Amino acid sequence: MSASPDHLLWIDGGPQPAIEGGHFETENPGTGEVLATVALAGAPDVDRAVAAARRAQPAWAALGGTGRGRVLARAAALLREHRDELARLETLDGGKPIAETPEADVDSAADCLEYFAGQAASLQGEYQEVPGGFFYTRPEPLGVCAGIGAWNYPLQIAAWKAAPALAAGNAMVFKPAELTPLSALRLAELLAEAGVPAGVYNVVQGFADTGRALTTHAGVDKVSLTGEVGTGKAVMRDAADTLKAVTMELGGKSPLVVFDDASLDDAVSGALLGNFYTQGEICTNGTRVFVHEAVIEEFLERLLARTAKLRVGNPLDPETDVGALISAGHRDHVLGYIERGRAEGAELLCGGEAVTVPGCEGGHYVAPTVFRAPDDEQTIVREEIFGPVMTVLAFRDEDEVIRRANDTPYGLAGGVFTRDLTRGHRVAAALEAGVVWVNHYNLTPIEMPFGGVKQSGLGRENSRRALEHYTRLKSVYVSMESVEAPY
Repeated sequence: MSASPDHLLWIDGGPQPAIEGGHFETENPGTGEVLATVALAGAPDVDRAVAAARRAQPAWAALGGTGRGRVLARAAALLREHRDELARLETLDGGKPIAETPEADVDSAADCLEYFAGQAASLQGEYQEVPGGFFYTRPEPLGVCAGIGAWNYPLQIAAWKAAPALAAGNAMVFKPAELTPLSALRLAELLAEAGVPAGVYNVVQGFADTGRALTTHAGVDKVSLTGEVGTGKAVMRDAADTLKAVTMELGGKSPLVVFDDASLDDAVSGALLGNFYTQGEICTNGTRVFVHEAVIEEFLERLLARTAKLRVGNPLDPETDVGALISAGHRDHVLGYIERGRAEGAELLCGGEAVTVPGCEGGHYVAPTVFRAPDDEQTIVREEIFGPVMTVLAFRDEDEVIRRANDTPYGLAGGVFTRDLTRGHRVAAALEAGVVWVNHYNLTPIEMPFGGVKQSGLGRENSRRALEHYTRLKSVYVSMESVEAPY
């Protein structure tokens, strides 16, 4: 490990070393080689970042929505100008194919900044007359918001948290996932170039201790987390001590339901998108694919033919369809689920093994894997795997598949493929999920609220609904009459 990190923290408008001098390595999952060393934030660094945010926030809020929106719009334009650079950075740090990252990562982050740039000036309260006077409401910023990101979409998640927070007049301290720490720092540089004042957006890198220093900090008013369920529960416990506002987007084990009247080519496309995009490392993935028994054989025939054509390869190769899993440990975690599926009696239809990519022998690759499961009780059907592992199950009727689809502690997403739109709407209403796609899968336009129910999360990201989670409502009553007191 080098004597000083390649990448520092970003506090109060510029790069800062960690007070205690710690740093850690981040790896290129495609090759297994060290990509960079990064400063490790301790509690004193979190204190610095929160203090900087508290100093900067009032002036940023006073700038007004139009002024804040103008800055965020410039930031969106800068992301688009640096699209190729940022896409390459996401591919190197996260192992995702370069065919995905320009659109799925950079464009989606720019879209988010652009959308909330337009929404910043639209924040408004309401007015109503009541007997004796009137009242009005004021949406006000919370103050300092902490964002804690996940490693699968680091730039997108950083933008999904920063854009609504900043649009509403808050300041933010953001902690990226330790496995993908680099793009949040580059975002900080571009936000500063766009005109975000020093202290309004800060980045502290680190592990669980760094995150906990944020979630327990008395100077933090709100925490927004993207992560797994256990982490979400720990964050809620920490936030309870100071009654922080909390929103969180957690894991899922989402159902994708294919009825017998569906376009099977579209349904197979949806299943591929919902299982193998980003190597299956997507929280909304429809990993439980329920197919009507009348069409399951034809569905599987088409699915396996198209899965066989997917190319596992170097993430930097534009021809690669499936890149590297985030780490060796996660690869082994996924392979462990595959072995468990075999042991418990699921039929392995394709894949199921680690892959060695020429020139990338140290990378962490797993072949796209499809199981056919006899029932819903197997571990691979019940637990989130977060890798390129799809399980296909047969069903007979609508009531049965809805019951089975909802038989999970998760409730993030779901999908329905049918030509009967009445049934499509009916099943979408019945699924216990925060997001449901009808005749598509895994599209997340910035205008649409995003989030889960049950153990998949609290609150919503994206759309105007997100602003409700970054503001507090003040009611102001104005009397138009004399005060009559009984004493």
